[in-house]
Amino acid sequence: MRVALADDAALFREGVARLLTDAGFEVVAKTGDAAELLARVRAAPPDVVVVDIRMPPGFSTEGLDAAQEIRRNHPDVGVLVLSAHVEPHYALQLLDQEARGAGYLLKDRVTDPAELADAVRRVAAGGLVIDPAWWRRWWDGGGSTTRWSRCRNANARCSP
Repeated sequence: MRVALADDAALFREGVARLLTDAGFEVVAKTGDAAELLARVRAAPPDVVVVDIRMPPGFSTEGLDAAQEIRRNHPDVGVLVLSAHVEPHYALQLLDQEARGAGYLLKDRVTDPAELADAVRRVAAGGLVIDPAWWRRWWDGGGSTTRWSRCRNANARCSP
């Protein structure tokens, strides 16, 4: 399975690449910014993209914007967002296009390399992977039951 990685933190990016390689994935791209990620995906679409939300040059939503563009222009490419922040509205923006082949995990809560590998495989297979901390924050904030039902129907394992 071919994976492209995008994270501005070089040590984190290289560490994730090593974990995925050790788990049997082929890491075909490692980029530090969203523009390069988009160029690499256009040139040779991978099976899955693993991307951070906040990337250069503005460190706001460049990674999320790239993820949305990838989902729009390459619907067969799974998108897994790894973020340092619990931001329900960011994940909902990603899922607004379609509740399949997508994921949102918190970097500091992925404590087992096998968990990351499983999430990448599930997203590549069209599944939905959402961090339980995100669900709690979203649900406690009055999350829409329509979105909950859509996720539950798309992949029963995405519930907290």
